[in-house]
Amino acid sequence: MQVELIEIRDHLSRFAPFDGLPNEVLDQIAQQIEVGYFKAGSDILLYGAPIQDLHYIRSGAVDIYRRNGELYNRLAEGEVFGQFGLLRGKKVRLPARAIEDSLIYFIPGQLFEQLCEAHDAFADFVEAEGQSRLKSVEKPQGNASELMKTEVRKLVTRRTVSVPLGTSVQDAARVMTEHGVSSLVILGSPPGNPGQGQAMAGITTDRDLRSRVLAEGLALDTPVEQIMSPNPITIQADDSVFEAMLCMLRHNIHHLPVVHRQRPIGVINLADIIKYESQSSLYLVNSIFNRQSVAELQALVPDLRATFLRLVNEQATAHMIGSAMSGIGRSLTQRLLELAEEKLGPPPVPYCFMVLGSMARAEQLIVTDQDNALVLDNRFDPRVHDHYFQQLAEFVSDGLAACGFTYCKGGIMASNPQWRQPLRVWRGYFTEWIERPNPQTLLNSCIFFDLDSIYGEAELVENLKVLVAQKASHSPLFLASLARNALNRTPPLGFFRTFVMEKDGQHNNIINLKGRGTAPLTDLIRVHALAAGSKAQNSLERLDAIAATKLLTEEAITQLRYALEFLSIVRIRHQAMDLQEGREPDNYIEPEKVSASDRQNLKSSFQVLSNAQKFLRFRYPGQSQNMPL
Repeated sequence: MQVELIEIRDHLSRFAPFDGLPNEVLDQIAQQIEVGYFKAGSDILLYGAPIQDLHYIRSGAVDIYRRNGELYNRLAEGEVFGQFGLLRGKKVRLPARAIEDSLIYFIPGQLFEQLCEAHDAFADFVEAEGQSRLKSVEKPQGNASELMKTEVRKLVTRRTVSVPLGTSVQDAARVMTEHGVSSLVILGSPPGNPGQGQAMAGITTDRDLRSRVLAEGLALDTPVEQIMSPNPITIQADDSVFEAMLCMLRHNIHHLPVVHRQRPIGVINLADIIKYESQSSLYLVNSIFNRQSVAELQALVPDLRATFLRLVNEQATAHMIGSAMSGIGRSLTQRLLELAEEKLGPPPVPYCFMVLGSMARAEQLIVTDQDNALVLDNRFDPRVHDHYFQQLAEFVSDGLAACGFTYCKGGIMASNPQWRQPLRVWRGYFTEWIERPNPQTLLNSCIFFDLDSIYGEAELVENLKVLVAQKASHSPLFLASLARNALNRTPPLGFFRTFVMEKDGQHNNIINLKGRGTAPLTDLIRVHALAAGSKAQNSLERLDAIAATKLLTEEAITQLRYALEFLSIVRIRHQAMDLQEGREPDNYIEPEKVSASDRQNLKSSFQVLSNAQKFLRFRYPGQSQNMPL
């Protein structure tokens, strides 16, 4: 083959969608290519004109326009255009103009059609433009997809075994023994509606019989409602096995009633889920709660990393991985709190341990620090009670650090007395941050407005969630200030959609996927969610809440969803590769080491972020312009 043709083939092989084609096909393309040169400012395609070829940018840069003259896209080396005209009537639909001196390869339309017919990945790529290509990354593949596709009803192997309210614990135990079950649903008439049939009043398990009857020495004629768990967590029969897994992870429960039309149809347990959950997250959580010391919990760190790798290798989505890893992190924290109370005794006043940031959003990965706080009952007296809670907080913080959750460099931990306060002080904090925004309070808002209860009296944290949702949505100055703050971190795209690299003492020509990608996306989603008055914490759930208010268009919501998923999954895969190759995982990628198709999708994702930030500036305008930042 001539040297010129080899050079053309090699260039094509570096960029999607050609990078996935066999060498012999690339040779065929190279032999049929024609070359055109366009000076800066010259038109390449005019709207409505006939089009015969797919256009490939060998060098230079090209602007693509909508029919009305509005700029639609800006393309650089290795990108293609003109495909929509070829696919739809052989007429130019999106005009193109060279903005630099540009060398263009023309690939004949007949050959283009042959490539689409023979290679599905090629066809999928050219038929999708920009952000729409990202849609393929959200769907789980491999074994992970089974968790999403399988309805939880398929795990139910027997009908619900139940007894009515008023049954003695002895009779309840007899029924469990006769049916060979480890749990029992307690039925009772709905309050105030005795004629409406029987509803699920609670659930009791063999563990309850041991710990709440035998261990406490209760009489055998004790009514079962005295030992049951009332108003149990349930799951709908048509929800997925994955949702059941997350439910059990999040709430640390081993038995989960399955309901259909508000009626229990069965109960699934930990073993049922583990049969389907190949990544063994629940098995690991079960192990966590059986450990008796910090040292024993620390010994599980290799298992935690192995679970992360299994999830990645099973091609789970970023949402699945973030949810599972957050569930494991929550369980570690909960067990540490249990151990702390065993060591220190019962708390002198009620409290709630509050987690912040990625764990609260259920978006935690393998590289994370700890962000947490204590919300205490208003009867808290620091002179009398704080020594206990200081010891508890330090025990948990040190234990988390031993398990790989590094100390927060900014001191956002319950061991810091500033973040160990009664509810009335927390309400004062949050009110001040919203009503009087300044650089420090905005930083606090970005951290503390992703919050969730993890242990203790959950209503203490729920109180703060309600406060934030109500006050923030009615505070335009705060929203404008928070929006402006969310624009501080921009995506790493240059004028021609090339990557803008970062350099520091350790990394050269890298992109910080968290700092320049997922974090600013999370920030802007948070602003819109607060404006919508939502209490949701997870970014995808926040997008659902935003969609319900019509604050953003359906297309904008879809683009943000896919961009967040793609940037997250690239970050996850990079961290998994670091682990597999014996390096400490981080958030820095080198674009040249990423596949051509992933580079294209990275550019599309960053473009979504850029567009969303422009809208953020427009949606929450200048009230904050005079605020010193």
